[in-house]
Amino acid sequence: MTDSSPTDSTATPANAGKFLWFLPTHGDGHHLGTTQGSREVNLGYLRQVAQAADQLGFFGVLLPTGRSCEDAWIIASALVPVTERLRFLVAVRPGLQSPTAAARMTTTLDRISNGRLLINVVTGGDPVENRGDGVFLPHDQRYEVTREFLAIYRDLLAGKQVSYAGNHLRVEESELIYLPAQTPHPPLYFGGSSAAGIDVAAETVDKYLTWGEPPAQVAEKLATVKKAADQANRTLTFGIRLHVIVRDTDTEAWAAAEKLIEHLDDETIAAAQSTMSRMDSEGQRRMAALHGGRRDQLEISPNLWAGVGLVRGGAGTALVGSPETVAQRILEYMAIGIDTFILSGYPHLEEAYHFGEKVLPLLPKDHTPPIIDKARTEQRGEVVANSTKPR
Repeated sequence: MTDSSPTDSTATPANAGKFLWFLPTHGDGHHLGTTQGSREVNLGYLRQVAQAADQLGFFGVLLPTGRSCEDAWIIASALVPVTERLRFLVAVRPGLQSPTAAARMTTTLDRISNGRLLINVVTGGDPVENRGDGVFLPHDQRYEVTREFLAIYRDLLAGKQVSYAGNHLRVEESELIYLPAQTPHPPLYFGGSSAAGIDVAAETVDKYLTWGEPPAQVAEKLATVKKAADQANRTLTFGIRLHVIVRDTDTEAWAAAEKLIEHLDDETIAAAQSTMSRMDSEGQRRMAALHGGRRDQLEISPNLWAGVGLVRGGAGTALVGSPETVAQRILEYMAIGIDTFILSGYPHLEEAYHFGEKVLPLLPKDHTPPIIDKARTEQRGEVVANSTKPR
């Protein structure tokens, strides 16, 4: 899509938002950094969270990826049949998957979910975990792989035959027999705060994601990304990843925030910060800089609390307050161009109800059903010679 005003570097304010929840496939509980008040996370519990999000009217759920999580594709496949409208934001992993295998997985899950798949493109920012997965490329070269992966992956999902030879990836006469339900493919979400990551986003994806920094910092980042997209003659939309702590009053919400980290000791925080410091993710560096590993100055912006990031990698900030307060802070992010909010809270089942019942009704929403091309996706008869559809 071509931007009609490429010289404008300010993101357009969002009139309505998409609100997603989170499936805690790496654990859940009432407190961070301890087994006290912890909860067994199994398929039955994840089904409860997904069905609650579906019934409460969330747009979708994010499934995290990495060695600390259950496999997102398998969990999503198990939960699609027990939900009705909920979309599933699932990761493809350039460097870990071939683009052709990822495209086939994508088209299958999109078809069996009736167009309820969203794709999260994850390059990976932990060199230790990457090496454990067999990925030894430095930071910027991993984004080169991501760009090549997406060149192949997007064309395959659009129904094209692809021959491609890059510095890292090569395919010849590759094509899909089955096409995804959504045209030309499920929406592509992506987060990357480095220059290399922003370049990939500007050229290839649909929605750029940031973690929950204060609004002024988010606005600055969005302006940088939008300028890069303008130069590539493309338009991106923007999303943010945040935790929420919602109670009936601001005072009760702040008390709940303190309770969430009441069992954290300095040794646990130091060990977590040491582990996260090894990562070469610019986004992770920016998250850590918000609190500096200290627990005495955690409100970094009005009602924006960095306590989660003391021990959790990735998204480390939470909006804290009454329903009206949290809704107002969300509207402030919408005013700078954020239209998609990927939210979570502890425990995830209860907090889904706190937010879904008390905050979601206060917000303008864009939760329209996916558009599906039935004529393009209908399949009848057996594929001939493993190669072509029957006439």
